[in-house]
Amino acid sequence: MTPEPPAGPHTAPGARQESPPRPAPAPTPAPAPRPAAAAGDGFRKEVPDEVPDEVPDEVPASASSGSTEEEAPPERLGSDLSGRQRLVKGLWPPRITRAQLIVALLLFGLGFGLAVQVASNSEGDSALRGARQEDLVRILDELDDRTERLEDEKQGLEEQRDELENSSDQAEEARRQTLERERQLGILAGTVAAQGPGITLVVEDPKGMVESNMLLDAVQELRAAGAEAIQVNGVRVVAGTYLSDSGDGVSVDGNKITAPYRFKVIGKPQDLEPALNIPGGVVQTLEKEQATASVERSTKIVVDALRSAKQPGYARSSSQ
Repeated sequence: MTPEPPAGPHTAPGARQESPPRPAPAPTPAPAPRPAAAAGDGFRKEVPDEVPDEVPDEVPASASSGSTEEEAPPERLGSDLSGRQRLVKGLWPPRITRAQLIVALLLFGLGFGLAVQVASNSEGDSALRGARQEDLVRILDELDDRTERLEDEKQGLEEQRDELENSSDQAEEARRQTLERERQLGILAGTVAAQGPGITLVVEDPKGMVESNMLLDAVQELRAAGAEAIQVNGVRVVAGTYLSDSGDGVSVDGNKITAPYRFKVIGKPQDLEPALNIPGGVVQTLEKEQATASVERSTKIVVDALRSAKQPGYARSSSQ
């Protein structure tokens, strides 16, 4: 027999208890929100779990393996390829602009000049290898003297610049500098008399063997040694002076002169005299032609032969 259920508090004993109606199934409760740790203050923030509507059937291999690299989509590959093509088209064929062509020509000229300078220096070095020790010492002394002279000129120019900068009356200082420059140019052009230290070169030619080219060599050596004013037998030597043979003498700018040839030269005597006495120089060349040359230093040489200033017929100043 099936045992009867125990009687309830309000059920009479022996009475049959009717089964109560089954309740409707309760709705499935929503999952409780997961506590999420808030950053910083230690309070928790409830973040509801969101259930995705659709779950992908397959998981990419990169996601399952934990790799962070992503494959580039085909569209991106196509854009990269087109970008490379545009870069290649932009670089080739090359487009040469006018500025680039000018820069290339300037660089070519600079390189050519450097090559010529290196070649000339090599030739000079080969010429010095065969020189004697005393010749090398003399050349070094001349270089030292020229360097000292250039340093003096540099110092003088710097002093002039300082005077112009510090002068309260710049117009008056500029006028004074202009007059001084005019005087210096007049000495070089032969239109102004000059005096100063220098040497006197006397060439005796008893047999008439001295030619114009020998005297021209003497003038060039003196100029290279720093001569500032030269006079030969009363004729002023300037930049445009020419010498030629004339019978038993020599013609200087059309003026005939005869031996003895007397040179009055203004410059530094310590530079002028060694320039004439170098081995194979002017003095030795004249001695081979049975002529004699004597050099005398002096603290005061007067060059008073003048040349008339010529006005240019076509050239005009370009300064505004």
